[in-house]
Amino acid sequence: MSRIGKKAVVIPAGVTVTLDGQTVSVKGPKGQLSWTVVDEIEIAQEGAEITFKPRDESTRAKSMWGLSRTLVGNMVEGVSKGFEENLELVGVGYRAAMKGSTLSLQLGFSHDVDIAPPNGISFSSGKQTEIKISGIDKQAVGEMAAKIRRIRPPEPYKGKGVRYAGEAVRRKEGKKK
Repeated sequence: MSRIGKKAVVIPAGVTVTLDGQTVSVKGPKGQLSWTVVDEIEIAQEGAEITFKPRDESTRAKSMWGLSRTLVGNMVEGVSKGFEENLELVGVGYRAAMKGSTLSLQLGFSHDVDIAPPNGISFSSGKQTEIKISGIDKQAVGEMAAKIRRIRPPEPYKGKGVRYAGEAVRRKEGKKK
């Protein structure tokens, strides 16, 4: 039995959920998302809750049970509150700036790295060494943060690079004389 799958997704005020067969559409104050639940999972809406049940006892149905519940729960949270990921730039001369909606990064290369936000994602940079990525799709926000981090990941000797806020970078000892 899936502990996560057994829990019902609670629909907050201001969010509407529409079930059309296996397709779930969620609309809220921040936007709209939809996803098609696999056929092995039975989905039902009872008042302000959405419940999930596997149609049979197969391994795939059990696996998709908790996943389906989590994905729909993330959609409901995304359209009501939204998601954000924070990145830090560590290193001398490493900075971020906004050029309109485009993020411009100076990361020690001979050129600036400009990143245009995909649909549903927005960037903001309060300080020169901080980047905030926000959107309603949790997967898209995390993927964009990973792509930015991949441009210059933190190196183990001085810790310079792009890291997640609060990320602990394992440091190595340098050369000895």
